[in-house]
Amino acid sequence: MSGNMSLLSGSPTSIWENSSVLNATPPRFPSDWETPTFTVAARFRVAATLVLFVFAAISNLSVLISVTRGRGRHLASHLRPLIASLASADLVMTFVVMPLDAIWNITVQWYAGDAMCKVLCFLKLFAMHSAAFILVVVSLDRHHAILHPLEALDAGHRNRRMLLAAWILSILLASPQLFIFRAIKAEGVDFVQCVTHGSFQQRWQETAYNMFHFVTLYVFPLLVMSFCYTHILVEINRQMPRGKGKGGEPCLRHSGTDIIPKARMKTLKMTIIIVASFVVCWTP
Repeated sequence: MSGNMSLLSGSPTSIWENSSVLNATPPRFPSDWETPTFTVAARFRVAATLVLFVFAAISNLSVLISVTRGRGRHLASHLRPLIASLASADLVMTFVVMPLDAIWNITVQWYAGDAMCKVLCFLKLFAMHSAAFILVVVSLDRHHAILHPLEALDAGHRNRRMLLAAWILSILLASPQLFIFRAIKAEGVDFVQCVTHGSFQQRWQETAYNMFHFVTLYVFPLLVMSFCYTHILVEINRQMPRGKGKGGEPCLRHSGTDIIPKARMKTLKMTIIIVASFVVCWTP
């Protein structure tokens, strides 16, 4: 998550941090100020971005193709849109945000103009929110499927509604980026950067903005996923002693009639891995 919160700040450099946020006038720098260069740290960031780009592109394209054309067709029909949506959100980050971010680190300053500055910062936050919210939808789907198996026929319609809400909410939460980021040229030097300079009247407002997105990107999804999977584990633990499947193998019984086979346990393990990955990758 250390890299995720930096996405809210837009700029790959910190040279504008000392400029005042209290007005919208271009910042001034000392006459002996030197233009930032492509540092060793920036080279490592670009190299890491390229490695992640290759890994993310191959893995997410494979998942998307598998879900739509390959073995993914054997998945339950209500699960395919969830997996496809999650891969699509990751591909937005992979093919749009990551390459532009790598180029930005190489050029140091911003050359793409004001419109692209706004669009890139919007897409960053949109991709992050959509991925996080779709993971929430997956956890809600698993929660409902295991605790209310008799309502499985409505799962497809319910998931479509939740996915639509996730995409719309992601757009709404990312849309302020279109207004607060801008390409600004510093006075007295030939340097342009994509920053939030002048968009906040007080420094605490920018801090509050970043903290709000920290809550929506990390705290809220983590709480929902933790609740869902904890509830599932409690229910599994409560139901486990109540039934035996064929051959005496343990299985879960819901309301004394519906037997949840061991395959559900495999699904549960998969979803727990998803949550653990979320914690590892997004924790500050």
